[in-house]
Amino acid sequence: MPANPILRLKSVRKTFGHFTALHGIDLAIEEGEFFTIVGPSGSGKSTIIRLLVGMDELTSGEIWLRDKRIDQIPANLRPTCMVFQSLALFPHMSVGQNIEFPLKLRKIDPAKRKARAIELLQLLHLPASYYDKRVTECSGGERQRVALARALAFDPEILFFDEPLSALDYRLRKSLEKELKDLHARTGKTFVYITHSLEEALVMSDRIAIMKSGRFEQISDADEIYSKPVSRFVAEFMGEVNLFQVTASDGRIEGAGLIAAPGDATSTMAERITAARDATLMIRPEYVQFLADGQVADFEISGTLNGIYALGSRIHYEVKTGSGQILTVEKLREDRYDGSQGDTVRLGWSAASAHVIEDTPFEEKVA
Repeated sequence: MPANPILRLKSVRKTFGHFTALHGIDLAIEEGEFFTIVGPSGSGKSTIIRLLVGMDELTSGEIWLRDKRIDQIPANLRPTCMVFQSLALFPHMSVGQNIEFPLKLRKIDPAKRKARAIELLQLLHLPASYYDKRVTECSGGERQRVALARALAFDPEILFFDEPLSALDYRLRKSLEKELKDLHARTGKTFVYITHSLEEALVMSDRIAIMKSGRFEQISDADEIYSKPVSRFVAEFMGEVNLFQVTASDGRIEGAGLIAAPGDATSTMAERITAARDATLMIRPEYVQFLADGQVADFEISGTLNGIYALGSRIHYEVKTGSGQILTVEKLREDRYDGSQGDTVRLGWSAASAHVIEDTPFEEKVA
């Protein structure tokens, strides 16, 4: 957790009638951070953003911006700004007038407003000639940039984003993901971004918060969450994954059809599994290998190759084990498996590539 956060949520709770949308959550965001909150529909991420910008009131808890409590301050008086999914641009205004709007509200001199608008157009990679262009004549990507320029005109301490790229086509969305990340680096502003897209979160964020049912499941950087998820929910939410319910006794790990070779690496895992109330062994598809005759690995399992799917630069394989579990293997095209659907195959991976998800009793976690 940041030592001197710019934004803090303390025991924030929000209810709608008998429904609890947020269950007393705590959060600290560092100044200059690109922080993304991601989760499925109904997880509570949109409720958080509405509370942060002042569109809704807290049921209980506190929101602090540095050393000032802001949850009791009206939305229009907070030093923050929101970029909406709908963009909320004024269609009857020109690009320049849209960007200048917050400056006009502050009664800034017209010449200074125009100079600032052109400066922001250049920052967002739009030509100065767009100043007089009608918003209705702009493409989707251009309107997105205009909305960002208008938000920056407020000179907010924090920019909030509510799924601003979700309505765009794939290629434009990928381009704007990179531009947003670049814009964040160039402005040094704090970005708090809400999305249901895992891909957006992975590309842009310094840290990611995974939400489920009004609570944070895990908050960390992308690599940590992807490789060391704290729960099955996070593991599955972060992309394709192979999961095995496992037990351990006498230093040996057991699961449906899973063979664990004896050794220091698997013995250390076995100790963790024994101590846990419930344990799941996780391996990502890109770390699973097709084993040749005589080849061994820390973990092995056999099955039948059920499907082969080309995904551009990668090949996706599905293998059905004797217990009926479907495992996924992913290879680059140049490393593709030299075989056919219906083959009996052996899969293997190293202990270093695997991760144990532990469901430990709460009192033991606290201790």
